[in-house]
Parts: sequence; structure tokens; C-alpha cells
Amino acid sequence: MQEKLDAFARLLKIMDDLRKGCPWDKEQDFDSLRHLTIEEVYELSDAILDKNMPEIKKELGDLMLHLVFYAKIGSETNDFDIKDVLDSISEKLIFRHPHIYGDADVSDARDVLNNWEKLKLKEGKKSVLEGVPKSMPPLIKAFRIQEKVKGVGFEWKKREDVWDKVIEELNELKYEVDSNSRKSKIENELGDLLFAITNYARYIGINPEDALERTNKKFIKRFQYIETESEKDGHKIEDLSLQEMDSYWNKAKKME
Repeated sequence: MQEKLDAFARLLKIMDDLRKGCPWDKEQDFDSLRHLTIEEVYELSDAILDKNMPEIKKELGDLMLHLVFYAKIGSETNDFDIKDVLDSISEKLIFRHPHIYGDADVSDARDVLNNWEKLKLKEGKKSVLEGVPKSMPPLIKAFRIQEKVKGVGFEWKKREDVWDKVIEELNELKYEVDSNSRKSKIENELGDLLFAITNYARYIGINPEDALERTNKKFIKRFQYIETESEKDGHKIEDLSLQEMDSYWNKAKKME
């Protein structure tokens, strides 16, 4: 434990040194760091999806630096420091885990999540959806919205009912497209379908954000195979027919 505390203290000391002596670090504030932090989170996400442990360690370090940086800036404005940040999360965790630090009983992880949302309301939140960031990407936002309302009992009873909803929304979208409805109406139906599919993914234990990103990576890998292999064969990809590209695509699939 002491080695871990010493390592954290070392990072705090380095942050102090950078804030005093580095021209770039001295200029940073919450606003200038915000987009960089978002980038670091996405880089960590990539490393996790790739199951690249050395990169996960590296990206966690980059993210930890940002957290320490924000705390340092907060201390300079006398709003909070790293101790306040750590005390705050510790107190929150203790309050939201009464089955560990109190006398509440839970039978599984689902009970823990349900209690978590109810306890948040006791903290003064007026809605269980207050904790969903407005700037969160829409797909993962839909997933989090559905998770949160589930915590207070707003949930389908059977998986089959959720799938039926997906089919219902799919048919409604097809009807509006076939009817040449105005774009806004088709867009609404497409949104409903995406929301329903996201809900079904959650219901069967799949994170749709992860699933889609893995498909993105797979598509990129296969398409880049088409580009490189067709070039080796003396072709420009823009000159290939769809059938020829599909042939390369199938070769890429077999290599997986």
C-alpha cells in the first residue's frame, strides 16, 4: 500500500513542478483541458476494445494525469483540491453501498444497481435521468437512459416483448419510407428503431456501443484489405466493380 501511496504522491509533486515551471502547463485551465480529456478517454476505450494491456496501462496513466491536473487547478482557485475530490468519491461510495457499509441486503448485482438509482434520488436529485450527460454520444446515452429507468422499475418483463417492440418500430419505419413521408417523420421512426434495438441489446447483456465499435473496426480492416490487395494486383480501387470488391471482401473475411 505504501508503494502505491508514494507513487501517487510522486505524481502530485510532478504536477506541482509542471504547473510552476512549464509554460504550456501553466496556461491550461478547465476549458482547455476538456477536449484533451475526452480524447484520452476514447484512446483508453480503444485500448480496452483491443484488449491491449500495455496500452490500457499507458492510457490510464494519461487519464490519471488529467484528473490530478483538474484537482491542481481547483486548488489554485480555492474551490477544491485532490483531498476534497478523493473524500467526495469515498463518501459517495460508502453511502451508495449500504450492503457493504450498512445493514442493507442484496442478492445480486441487479439489486445493487436498483438501489444505486434510488439512493441517488435520496441525495436530492429530482430525476433518475439527471446523471446522463447532455453531451454524451446518442447511442451510449440511450443505453444509459434505459439502464437508469430500469433501476426504478421502468422495464420490460420479458425479452420477447422487447424484441416485439423492435419489429414494431422496424415496420413503422418501413411504412413511412414506403409512403414517401416527410424526412422528419422518417427520422423519428428511425430514432425509435435505434432506441428499441439499443434496449434489446441491453436486455440480452450486450453493450451496443462496444458492439458497433467492434463492427467499425472489422469493417475498416476488411476495407483496407481491399485497398492494399487490389493495389498489389495492379488495380485502383475506384476502378473496381462492386462484384470485384466483394471478392476481395470475402477473402478478408476468410483470413479472420
